Amino acid sequence: MTMRSRRETVHFKHPFRIKGIDRQLGPGAYEVITDEEMIEGLSFPCFRRIATMIMVPGAPPHRSSMEMISISSVDLSDAQRNDASARP
Repeated sequence: MTMRSRRETVHFKHPFRIKGIDRQLGPGAYEVITDEEMIEGLSFPCFRRIATMIMVPGAPPHRSSMEMISISSVDLSDAQRNDASARP
């Protein structure tokens, strides 16, 4: 089975929460990794998402480390939408 990983940077202007992460995260840039697998048997290449992870600073007292946390792509979209509509 063919797999691929996509990386993108998402930006938040305000503190935010994502379901599955037990703490509020600060504004800033976050790396999001999406793993996808190819759907076999089609006459064209087509991939489906199998995992979405976000890189976040470690929880206190390990702030200098980074954690990769599995999240839902829907929860990430909700957090981005909430951030875009938040007032300063």
